[in-house]
Amino acid sequence: MGELTRKELLMALIPSGTKPRLAGVDLSAMNLMRLDFEGANMRGAKVNASNLQEAILRNTNMTGADLSAAQLPYADLSGAQLTVCNFSGANLTGTRLATANLTNSILNGANLTGANLKGANVSGVKFDENTVWPDGKKGSAGNPATYTA
Repeated sequence: MGELTRKELLMALIPSGTKPRLAGVDLSAMNLMRLDFEGANMRGAKVNASNLQEAILRNTNMTGADLSAAQLPYADLSGAQLTVCNFSGANLTGTRLATANLTNSILNGANLTGANLKGANVSGVKFDENTVWPDGKKGSAGNPATYTA
């Protein structure tokens, strides 16, 4: 019998039909592409450099999570609690962040090209001149609040 991958082990430990409890778990550099984490408690999780392309993360609590350099193209983070998250260098291309709470999160060098921020709370968001906004503007040429309407 072959060894289980970290992803297979993770999915085996989450009972079917329940909300995953992954608070503080180290999921760094994992391939979590297209997995469904809807409603999960991922508070303080380390998800840096992970592939979360097209993952479903609606209504998750990711307060304080490290998502630096994570790949999140076309992921669904609608309604997620993303306060004080680190998205430095993350790829958020086409990501759905509608109604998400991004209060005091770090977006330094993040790519939000085509992302949906409608209704998101962007109070206190930190960004730098390498941040790419949904309309392609860079850094201070864009204002996070203009993308939430």
